[in-house]
Amino acid sequence: MTQTRPSPWEPAAAVAEADRRLHAPAAARNRDAIRDTLRSLLPESGLVLEIASGSGEHIVHFAEAMPALRFLPSDPAPEALASIAAWTAQSGRENVLPPRRIDAADPAWPATLPPGETPGAILCINMIHIAPWTATEGLFRGAGALLPTGAQLILYGPFRRPGRPLEPGNAAFDESLRERDPAFGLRDLGEVTALASTAGFGEPKVIEMPANNLTVVFGKQAER
Repeated sequence: MTQTRPSPWEPAAAVAEADRRLHAPAAARNRDAIRDTLRSLLPESGLVLEIASGSGEHIVHFAEAMPALRFLPSDPAPEALASIAAWTAQSGRENVLPPRRIDAADPAWPATLPPGETPGAILCINMIHIAPWTATEGLFRGAGALLPTGAQLILYGPFRRPGRPLEPGNAAFDESLRERDPAFGLRDLGEVTALASTAGFGEPKVIEMPANNLTVVFGKQAER
């Protein structure tokens, strides 16, 4: 099944009609908190692959803050790829590589990376609740095949947490997602952790974030 997502983007304000940049309102609200968290998680140098980069606003913001890293954005949607390229061009950041078309649900997606490039970390922001579960399965399967021992797969977004009721805002969000598409919805962190284990990852580090979001960090374990 193809990774599909709703399009929560709006044309960027106060730019020419021909400008292909998209604007995700949530990006402006959460990008600084995510950036500050990533600074303590990402390697000092190397390649960071982002799955489901969306509008591209996040990755440009992170690249500006961490110039020693090289960032490779990706997305399955043509309009997102065009927006990522436009935001990158507007920023002038040379440490953001041209975006790649990657559908996390496609079993072959790791083979689409540039030859000889091995990411030191993989980042995925606000995808798994607005894509079919097959995309989450593909994300972990591909990350498990690509990442070296000790490298991290970093997720950000809202989750269901075992033994805890959903916060009212997240409960309403979850309901709206399921009304839009029954395949969408907030994922249970226990189920995500179990899936991660099958792909060679250990127990996650969970970091509380603003607005009832989490940063969830999975480290790749050595092969047994």
